[in-house]
Amino acid sequence: MTTAREEEIGSKIIGCLFGMAVGDALGLPREGLSRRRAARIFGAPPLSHQLLFGHGLVSDDTEHAIMVAEAVMAAQGDAARFAQVLAWKMRLWLLGIPAGIGLATARAIIKLWLGWSPAHSGVFSAGNGPAMRAPLLGTVWAFGPETLSEFVTVSTRMTHTDPRAMQGAWLIAEAARAGTQHGPLLDPAPLLADWQQRVDDPQLRDALALIACHLAQGSTADTFAEALGLTEGVSGFINHTVPVALYVWLRYPHDFRQALEAVITLGGDADTTGAIVGGLMGATLGAEAIPEAWVRGIAEWPKTTRWMRLLGERLACHLATGDVLRPPGYWWPGLLLRNLAVLLIVLYHGLRRLCPPY
Repeated sequence: MTTAREEEIGSKIIGCLFGMAVGDALGLPREGLSRRRAARIFGAPPLSHQLLFGHGLVSDDTEHAIMVAEAVMAAQGDAARFAQVLAWKMRLWLLGIPAGIGLATARAIIKLWLGWSPAHSGVFSAGNGPAMRAPLLGTVWAFGPETLSEFVTVSTRMTHTDPRAMQGAWLIAEAARAGTQHGPLLDPAPLLADWQQRVDDPQLRDALALIACHLAQGSTADTFAEALGLTEGVSGFINHTVPVALYVWLRYPHDFRQALEAVITLGGDADTTGAIVGGLMGATLGAEAIPEAWVRGIAEWPKTTRWMRLLGERLACHLATGDVLRPPGYWWPGLLLRNLAVLLIVLYHGLRRLCPPY
């Protein structure tokens, strides 16, 4: 029998997973396009799935969140065990020929295959890979002991060693934890002030101060992005991705749809910014706040949205009871077929971008 605590945890965990999947899938067709060009091709909000005949597919952002969830279940609170399990899941994930994998992440996984340990496999990069694994970690550790920073460190160093990647991932994880614990009524001012005291990178610290300033002014997401110099889209640099994601999450705390549409229509690395904001909003508001049509429109297989929900439920049960549970099964050979199909779809969209409207 499901307890009230399991239901509460499950709503937040599933909200984070579904939020990331929805943001990822809605943003994927727009990835790499400027704000203006994306609007010319795909139109203005309201957003709908436009990758494949009115349906969407997820990319590495959601896949990394799923691997984190599976590794957390296997780790039983042990960071070293978490690192081992996540490293093997990353190795096997690379064998499936995933589309859109980041260069730094690919190099790190190759090092894992060549014998480097998870503590030394990372490469010097400030890409946003660690940030896309952070929302689920923050959501999970809202219900657990004070070991979040240890798990964020393990997850980050596996692929990225630049201190900026570490601090950016930590901020996203802390935001997810705060949203999970306090919901949309959390007060941004003390949160931002605390983060400014704990962040070393001057660019990131200045960006946090800018967030506070623009929140006080009620600026739109577009205005904030322009203040950061991101007039044509949000890049994959973590010091661009993280401030924009945090601003949108704090600017539209009660409205999942408005937050996601605001960040995706900024352009640039739209699948990752969409996934991170979707994860933060899903963890803050719960799964019930995510538009059902957006969830139904995700045409994933063999890890379907039903499979993701079951994964979230089992993870919630594990967190609530301490029971040792395994992730739900799936037909793993289907992943290679699925990834080949996604590659063809992505290539089609790449060719589509060569055609008008410009």
